[in-house]
Amino acid sequence: MNIQLGRSKTVRRAYGIDEIALVPGKCTVDPEVTDTKWTLGGIQREIPIIASAMDGVVDVEMAVELSKLGALGVLNLEGIQTRYDDTKSVLKRISSGGKEDFVPLMQEIYSQPIKEELIRTRIREIKKKGGIAAVSGTPAAAIRFSEVITEESADVFFLQATVVSTEHIGPAGQVTLDLKKLCNEMGLPVVIGNCVTYEVALELMRAGAAAVMVGIGPGAACTSRGVLGVGIPQATAVADCAAARSDYENETGRYVPIIADGGIVTGGDICKCIACGADAVMIGSPIARANEAPGGGFHWGMATPSRVLPRGTRIKVGTTGTLERILRGPALLDDGTHNLLGALKTSMGTLGARNIKEMQQVEVVVAPSLLTEGKVYQKAQQLGMGK
Repeated sequence: MNIQLGRSKTVRRAYGIDEIALVPGKCTVDPEVTDTKWTLGGIQREIPIIASAMDGVVDVEMAVELSKLGALGVLNLEGIQTRYDDTKSVLKRISSGGKEDFVPLMQEIYSQPIKEELIRTRIREIKKKGGIAAVSGTPAAAIRFSEVITEESADVFFLQATVVSTEHIGPAGQVTLDLKKLCNEMGLPVVIGNCVTYEVALELMRAGAAAVMVGIGPGAACTSRGVLGVGIPQATAVADCAAARSDYENETGRYVPIIADGGIVTGGDICKCIACGADAVMIGSPIARANEAPGGGFHWGMATPSRVLPRGTRIKVGTTGTLERILRGPALLDDGTHNLLGALKTSMGTLGARNIKEMQQVEVVVAPSLLTEGKVYQKAQQLGMGK
């Protein structure tokens, strides 16, 4: 629906995850027989959840544990893990720093140069311990380290920036990344993001992306929307990019998964993203709350330490239980942040969806009051959905 913003501009209404609800179908399915498996670049996972490539979320041990539990964790190749041999003392400085000192502290910590040998070491450590070596870098890192990543036989490379497109206009003489060449020559699946529009998602698929990440600014620690004013609410962004996936599949016969990235906190959020067309979700703060998370109950975005324009902050998420409890249960909390797989399977059963593809087809309605209707006591007492 187009709305006239003013005499000079007509705009389109977009919807966030909190503004929609899922409608039960004609039948129900026992959650035990629902199938949540999905495939990324030939790698099949039972849990359609990827832990974000953030230093407070994934280190080598977390990447290994996520793999063993049926999910996936992505290691940031431009973070603390590849700048310092001893990461524990650095992480402690970040968690103990004051609010006023935080930005300069992060800029100082992340000014330490990235060490190629540490990239090699971290990938080897993950693989040696039986984990899936999924790693992430910006376009600049892809230009510098693609050979190293390939030589060490990483399993998946996530090319991530605030906004990625196939066309980039840079300063004269500056090398720019050829996405199609990267996908064709790297020798491993390349996941590209982030984007929020049909047109860019389609072009990234045509460039050879193994999957496309969707989302700009909804993350718990991200401030891009406030700093840059850029973004599209996640429900609309995912649905638009899923439409590109369908058209691309019809065009080529190749299916490219959509990964909803950002603004996803509860099991219900995961269910709604998949219903909008996502194959999987990437989450940060829910995983940062695990006992095993390297951030020690704190979470911060990849753009937080920018020397020029920080677009993130450090938030305290606390520690609520083991990684296994958060992913597989049993849940100890009543707010939807424990047993995320169980929530997805129960929702699929309630909606009559036997697998992810059927979940993508369930009916969705606009429902601004979904999270507040009838919840006056929960809100007053800060319980459940009122927290």
